[in-house]
Amino acid sequence: MSNKIMYVLVRTDLPVSSSAVQAGHAVARYALIYPHNFKAWNNNTLIYLGVKSLFALNIWIRKLKNRGVVVPIASFHESDINDEATAIACVVDDDLRYVFKNLKLLQ
Repeated sequence: MSNKIMYVLVRTDLPVSSSAVQAGHAVARYALIYPHNFKAWNNNTLIYLGVKSLFALNIWIRKLKNRGVVVPIASFHESDINDEATAIACVVDDDLRYVFKNLKLLQ
């Protein structure tokens, strides 16, 4: 059985102080919507990655759904900024980590 990794993609065009909050919301949403997958992840590896904008985040959502490699994806939409998506969370097997190789760690 391969190691499960949770990836959280967070917009970097938001204030730095809100990045961790938005990422946390995405993880919590994932846990609520997909409890079985969340339990399978078993609090193993958690990686926060940055994306430049809402546009970039939406591209990643489509990319992951179209590839069919990451199902399901939980996105968090912040009511304080017009319900825009701010972060997504997904769990993948270790052998699919290459999908995220071009993204940088959230700073």
